[in-house]
Amino acid sequence: MSPSSKELKRGSLFVVSTPIGNLEDITLRALRILKEVDLIAAEDTRRTGLLLKHFGIETPLTSYFEGNELKKGKWLMNRLKEGQRVALVSDAGTPGISDPGYRLIRLAIENGIPVIPIPGPSAIVTALSISGLPTDAFLFKGFLPHKSKKRKETLQELKEIRETLIFYESPHRLIDTLKDIFEILGDREVVLARELTKVYEETLRGKVSEVIDLLKERKIKGEITLILSGNTRKEKSFLTPESTSEDHKNSEKL
Repeated sequence: MSPSSKELKRGSLFVVSTPIGNLEDITLRALRILKEVDLIAAEDTRRTGLLLKHFGIETPLTSYFEGNELKKGKWLMNRLKEGQRVALVSDAGTPGISDPGYRLIRLAIENGIPVIPIPGPSAIVTALSISGLPTDAFLFKGFLPHKSKKRKETLQELKEIRETLIFYESPHRLIDTLKDIFEILGDREVVLARELTKVYEETLRGKVSEVIDLLKERKIKGEITLILSGNTRKEKSFLTPESTSEDHKNSEKL
């Protein structure tokens, strides 16, 4: 498919999704856009640099991350107003989801800059698609608060939500978060998706208490997405002996 005239228009911001792990997940359109733009604004220039090197892309890089987004945002707006085409990429996945990219997108909109989505991988949708939990309605809350008190307060606010709940979590807070979920929301069904599309990809399913038991003797690493059933109806555990066994097989790779 040839480039559209809209994509060739100068002075546009392209929101480009990149792989969350497996580099083969990048789209042909994303590769073309990354080659054609004048500048790539990356959350982590080193990580994006490796991606570009792998695909032989030599487009100039500049950093745009939490901490420099205000100053760099104005600088990027000037580049866009001059007619440059800028691609926005995050560390991995779709920009603007739990990262400062949304601020640049909003700034572009406020300044009348065309914002063009280049869709692709997202850890949220990837994890949800294999969760086995309802997908017709869901609520993504990003990272829960670091401190237990604030985390419990946030969970309390979500107690009556009927939609499937989705969170990101770091490995060193995972057990504490699951314990707080158990205390505040009860022993709901949970899906833990770790290192999606990567070598040590792993999915654990079960009641919150069951997953906590599975993780007790393990050192968890990598990026984690938690999918939690909403406040709907009581369900039987879907952690079968077979899935438990398979999960332990996967864990042996760690």
